[in-house]
Amino acid sequence: MNAVKAVAFDLFNTLITVEPDALPVALGRLVASLARNGLEVDEQVFAAAHRQAALDHVAKTRIDGRETHNRFWISDALAALGSNVMPDDRRIAAAVEAYFSAFLELSRRIPGTRRLLETLRPDYRLGLLSNFTHGPAASAVLDQLELTPLFDLVIISGDLGYRKPHPRAFEALSRGFQLEPGSIVFVGDDPECDVHGARNAGLQPVWTTYVRDRNIPFAPGLPAEPTDPIDGGIPRISDWHQLTNYLGNERKKKRQM
Repeated sequence: MNAVKAVAFDLFNTLITVEPDALPVALGRLVASLARNGLEVDEQVFAAAHRQAALDHVAKTRIDGRETHNRFWISDALAALGSNVMPDDRRIAAAVEAYFSAFLELSRRIPGTRRLLETLRPDYRLGLLSNFTHGPAASAVLDQLELTPLFDLVIISGDLGYRKPHPRAFEALSRGFQLEPGSIVFVGDDPECDVHGARNAGLQPVWTTYVRDRNIPFAPGLPAEPTDPIDGGIPRISDWHQLTNYLGNERKKKRQM
Protein backbone atom coordinates (compact mmCIF):
# COMPACT_ATOMS: atom_id res chain seq x y z
CA MET A 1 0.00 0.00 0.00
CA ASN A 2 1.34 3.43 -0.97
CA ALA A 3 2.01 6.20 1.52
CA VAL A 4 -0.99 8.50 1.78
CA LYS A 5 -0.37 11.87 0.15
CA ALA A 6 -3.95 13.07 -0.35
CA VAL A 7 -7.33 12.58 1.30
CA ALA A 8 -10.52 13.12 -0.70
CA PHE A 9 -14.11 13.09 0.46
CA ASP A 10 -17.63 12.57 -0.74
CA LEU A 11 -19.95 15.47 0.18
CA PHE A 12 -23.50 14.57 1.24
CA ASN A 13 -23.78 12.12 4.15
CA THR A 14 -20.00 12.31 4.53
CA LEU A 15 -19.07 15.93 5.25
CA ILE A 16 -22.55 17.44 5.41
CA THR A 17 -26.16 16.49 6.01
CA VAL A 18 -29.43 18.25 5.22
CA GLU A 19 -32.42 18.96 7.39
CA PRO A 20 -35.09 16.21 7.25
CA ASP A 21 -37.58 18.45 5.43
CA ALA A 22 -35.13 19.54 2.71
CA LEU A 23 -36.57 17.35 -0.03
CA PRO A 24 -40.24 18.33 0.43
CA VAL A 25 -39.21 21.99 0.74
CA ALA A 26 -37.15 21.70 -2.44
CA LEU A 27 -39.97 20.04 -4.33
CA GLY A 28 -42.46 22.64 -3.13
CA ARG A 29 -40.22 25.42 -4.39
CA LEU A 30 -39.82 23.63 -7.72
CA VAL A 31 -43.59 23.31 -8.16
CA ALA A 32 -44.15 26.93 -7.09
CA SER A 33 -41.60 28.09 -9.66
CA LEU A 34 -43.35 26.14 -12.41
CA ALA A 35 -46.67 27.69 -11.39
CA ARG A 36 -45.22 31.21 -11.52
CA ASN A 37 -44.21 30.46 -15.08
CA GLY A 38 -47.58 29.14 -16.18
CA LEU A 39 -47.01 25.43 -15.57
CA GLU A 40 -49.36 24.55 -12.73
CA VAL A 41 -49.27 20.95 -11.52
CA ASP A 42 -50.62 19.02 -8.56
CA GLU A 43 -47.64 18.77 -6.22
CA GLN A 44 -48.31 15.22 -5.07
CA VAL A 45 -48.88 13.89 -8.58
CA PHE A 46 -45.86 15.76 -9.89
CA ALA A 47 -43.71 14.46 -7.03
CA ALA A 48 -44.41 10.85 -8.01
CA ALA A 49 -43.69 11.53 -11.69
CA HIS A 50 -40.54 13.49 -10.85
CA ARG A 51 -39.19 10.74 -8.62
CA GLN A 52 -39.84 8.08 -11.25
CA ALA A 53 -38.11 10.18 -13.89
CA ALA A 54 -35.15 10.69 -11.58
CA LEU A 55 -34.88 6.98 -10.85
CA ASP A 56 -35.03 6.18 -14.56
CA HIS A 57 -32.27 8.63 -15.44
CA VAL A 58 -30.05 7.63 -12.53
CA ALA A 59 -30.44 3.98 -13.58
CA LYS A 60 -29.12 4.90 -17.03
CA THR A 61 -25.99 6.41 -15.48
CA ARG A 62 -25.12 2.99 -14.15
CA ILE A 63 -24.63 1.80 -17.72
CA ASP A 64 -22.04 4.30 -18.93
CA GLY A 65 -21.40 6.51 -15.90
CA ARG A 66 -22.52 9.70 -17.63
CA GLU A 67 -24.10 12.17 -15.27
CA THR A 68 -27.73 13.14 -15.63
CA HIS A 69 -29.36 16.46 -14.72
CA ASN A 70 -32.52 17.60 -12.98
CA ARG A 71 -33.76 19.46 -16.04
CA PHE A 72 -34.36 16.11 -17.76
CA TRP A 73 -36.25 14.78 -14.75
CA ILE A 74 -38.52 17.82 -14.68
CA SER A 75 -39.12 17.69 -18.43
CA ASP A 76 -40.01 13.99 -18.29
CA ALA A 77 -42.27 14.51 -15.29
CA LEU A 78 -44.15 17.29 -17.05
CA ALA A 79 -44.46 15.13 -20.16
CA ALA A 80 -45.98 12.34 -18.06
CA LEU A 81 -48.58 14.87 -16.91
CA GLY A 82 -49.34 16.04 -20.45
CA SER A 83 -47.10 19.11 -20.81
CA ASN A 84 -44.31 18.88 -23.35
CA VAL A 85 -41.58 21.27 -22.21
CA MET A 86 -38.02 20.86 -23.46
CA PRO A 87 -35.26 20.37 -20.86
CA ASP A 88 -33.50 23.58 -21.90
CA ASP A 89 -36.63 25.71 -21.49
CA ARG A 90 -36.04 28.76 -19.29
CA ARG A 91 -38.99 27.76 -17.09
CA ILE A 92 -37.28 24.50 -16.24
CA ALA A 93 -33.99 26.29 -15.59
CA ALA A 94 -35.78 28.54 -13.10
CA ALA A 95 -37.38 25.50 -11.44
CA VAL A 96 -33.97 23.84 -11.05
CA GLU A 97 -32.59 26.90 -9.26
CA ALA A 98 -35.65 27.07 -7.03
CA TYR A 99 -35.26 23.40 -6.14
CA PHE A 100 -31.63 23.69 -5.13
CA SER A 101 -32.17 26.85 -3.13
CA ALA A 102 -33.54 24.59 -0.39
CA PHE A 103 -30.28 22.66 -0.14
CA LEU A 104 -28.35 25.90 0.07
CA GLU A 105 -30.38 26.91 3.13
CA LEU A 106 -30.85 23.53 4.80
CA SER A 107 -27.42 21.89 4.50
CA ARG A 108 -25.33 21.53 7.66
CA ARG A 109 -21.73 20.53 8.31
CA ILE A 110 -21.28 17.32 10.27
CA PRO A 111 -19.86 18.42 13.64
CA GLY A 112 -16.09 18.72 13.58
CA THR A 113 -15.78 18.69 9.79
CA ARG A 114 -14.10 22.06 9.40
CA ARG A 115 -11.68 21.36 12.23
CA LEU A 116 -10.85 17.97 10.70
CA LEU A 117 -9.98 19.52 7.35
CA GLU A 118 -7.90 22.23 8.99
CA THR A 119 -6.03 19.54 10.94
CA LEU A 120 -5.31 17.47 7.84
CA ARG A 121 -4.22 20.31 5.56
CA PRO A 122 -0.61 20.56 6.77
CA ASP A 123 0.05 16.89 6.05
CA TYR A 124 -2.17 16.00 3.08
CA ARG A 125 -3.61 17.46 -0.05
CA LEU A 126 -7.38 17.60 0.30
CA GLY A 127 -10.01 16.93 -2.34
CA LEU A 128 -13.74 16.58 -2.83
CA LEU A 129 -15.51 14.31 -5.32
CA SER A 130 -19.30 14.55 -5.20
CA ASN A 131 -22.13 13.04 -7.19
CA PHE A 132 -24.22 16.19 -7.57
CA THR A 133 -26.10 16.82 -10.78
CA HIS A 134 -26.05 20.63 -10.69
CA GLY A 135 -22.50 21.89 -10.25
CA PRO A 136 -23.34 25.53 -9.41
CA ALA A 137 -25.57 24.44 -6.53
CA ALA A 138 -22.88 22.19 -5.07
CA SER A 139 -20.35 25.03 -5.26
CA ALA A 140 -22.81 27.37 -3.57
CA VAL A 141 -23.37 24.90 -0.74
CA LEU A 142 -19.62 24.56 -0.18
CA ASP A 143 -19.25 28.34 -0.12
CA GLN A 144 -22.20 28.76 2.23
CA LEU A 145 -20.70 26.26 4.68
CA GLU A 146 -17.22 27.85 4.41
CA LEU A 147 -15.59 24.67 3.13
CA THR A 148 -14.35 25.71 -0.31
CA PRO A 149 -11.02 27.26 0.82
CA LEU A 150 -10.05 24.06 2.63
CA PHE A 151 -9.85 21.95 -0.54
CA ASP A 152 -7.03 21.83 -3.05
CA LEU A 153 -9.30 20.13 -5.56
CA VAL A 154 -13.10 20.08 -5.96
CA ILE A 155 -14.77 17.85 -8.56
CA ILE A 156 -18.54 17.81 -9.01
CA SER A 157 -20.04 15.14 -11.25
CA GLY A 158 -22.41 17.64 -12.85
CA ASP A 159 -19.39 19.59 -14.09
CA LEU A 160 -17.23 16.58 -14.91
CA GLY A 161 -19.94 14.73 -16.84
CA TYR A 162 -19.33 11.41 -15.08
CA ARG A 163 -20.44 10.20 -11.67
CA LYS A 164 -19.11 7.69 -9.18
CA PRO A 165 -18.55 4.76 -9.27
CA HIS A 166 -17.37 5.24 -12.87
CA PRO A 167 -13.55 5.12 -13.02
CA ARG A 168 -13.39 8.48 -14.83
CA ALA A 169 -14.65 10.22 -11.72
CA PHE A 170 -11.79 8.86 -9.63
CA GLU A 171 -9.28 9.30 -12.45
CA ALA A 172 -10.14 13.00 -12.34
CA LEU A 173 -8.96 13.05 -8.73
CA SER A 174 -5.65 11.40 -9.61
CA ARG A 175 -5.08 13.78 -12.52
CA GLY A 176 -6.04 16.80 -10.47
CA PHE A 177 -3.70 15.85 -7.64
CA GLN A 178 -1.04 14.57 -10.08
CA LEU A 179 -0.70 11.55 -7.81
CA GLU A 180 -0.87 7.81 -8.22
CA PRO A 181 -4.34 6.50 -7.22
CA GLY A 182 -2.85 4.31 -4.51
CA SER A 183 -1.58 7.34 -2.60
CA ILE A 184 -5.10 8.81 -2.27
CA VAL A 185 -7.51 7.90 0.54
CA PHE A 186 -11.15 8.36 -0.39
CA VAL A 187 -13.74 8.75 2.38
CA GLY A 188 -17.41 8.23 1.58
CA ASP A 189 -20.66 6.78 2.88
CA ASP A 190 -22.06 5.00 -0.20
CA PRO A 191 -20.85 1.40 -0.51
CA GLU A 192 -21.28 1.20 -4.27
CA CYS A 193 -20.23 4.67 -5.37
CA ASP A 194 -17.64 5.59 -2.78
CA VAL A 195 -16.17 2.38 -1.39
CA HIS A 196 -16.29 -0.11 -4.26
CA GLY A 197 -15.82 2.66 -6.82
CA ALA A 198 -12.70 4.01 -5.12
CA ARG A 199 -11.21 0.56 -4.57
CA ASN A 200 -11.82 -0.51 -8.17
CA ALA A 201 -10.08 2.66 -9.35
CA GLY A 202 -7.03 1.90 -7.20
CA LEU A 203 -7.63 4.38 -4.37
CA GLN A 204 -7.65 3.52 -0.67
CA PRO A 205 -11.32 3.62 0.43
CA VAL A 206 -12.57 4.43 3.92
CA TRP A 207 -16.24 3.83 4.65
CA THR A 208 -17.85 6.43 6.92
CA THR A 209 -21.04 5.36 8.67
CA TYR A 210 -21.61 8.50 10.76
CA VAL A 211 -25.04 9.14 9.23
CA ARG A 212 -26.35 5.57 9.28
CA ASP A 213 -25.03 4.91 12.79
CA ARG A 214 -26.98 7.89 14.12
CA ASN A 215 -30.14 7.26 12.07
CA ILE A 216 -29.81 10.61 10.34
CA PRO A 217 -31.96 10.82 7.18
CA PHE A 218 -29.89 10.21 4.07
CA ALA A 219 -29.48 13.15 1.72
CA PRO A 220 -30.32 14.10 -0.92
CA GLY A 221 -32.34 10.89 -0.79
CA LEU A 222 -32.23 9.56 -4.35
CA PRO A 223 -31.99 6.74 -4.95
CA ALA A 224 -32.91 5.07 -1.69
CA GLU A 225 -30.58 4.66 1.24
CA PRO A 226 -27.52 2.57 0.26
CA THR A 227 -27.74 -1.05 1.36
CA ASP A 228 -24.87 -2.76 -0.46
CA PRO A 229 -22.73 -4.81 1.94
CA ILE A 230 -19.07 -3.97 2.57
CA ASP A 231 -16.72 -6.93 2.51
CA GLY A 232 -13.75 -7.37 4.80
CA GLY A 233 -10.61 -5.29 4.63
CA ILE A 234 -12.24 -1.89 4.20
CA PRO A 235 -11.63 0.52 7.10
CA ARG A 236 -14.86 1.78 8.66
CA ILE A 237 -15.18 4.98 10.69
CA SER A 238 -18.06 6.53 12.57
CA ASP A 239 -16.47 9.85 13.58
CA TRP A 240 -13.60 12.08 12.57
CA HIS A 241 -11.43 11.03 15.49
CA GLN A 242 -11.37 7.52 14.04
CA LEU A 243 -10.26 8.89 10.67
CA THR A 244 -7.35 10.85 12.13
CA ASN A 245 -6.34 7.75 14.11
CA TYR A 246 -6.48 5.63 10.96
CA LEU A 247 -4.35 8.09 8.99
CA GLY A 248 -1.89 8.38 11.86
CA ASN A 249 -1.54 4.62 12.10
CA GLU A 250 -0.97 4.34 8.36
CA ARG A 251 1.77 6.96 8.60
CA LYS A 252 3.44 5.07 11.45
CA LYS A 253 3.36 1.84 9.43
CA LYS A 254 5.14 3.51 6.53
CA ARG A 255 7.82 4.93 8.79
CA GLN A 256 8.49 1.47 10.21
CA MET A 257 8.89 -0.15 6.80
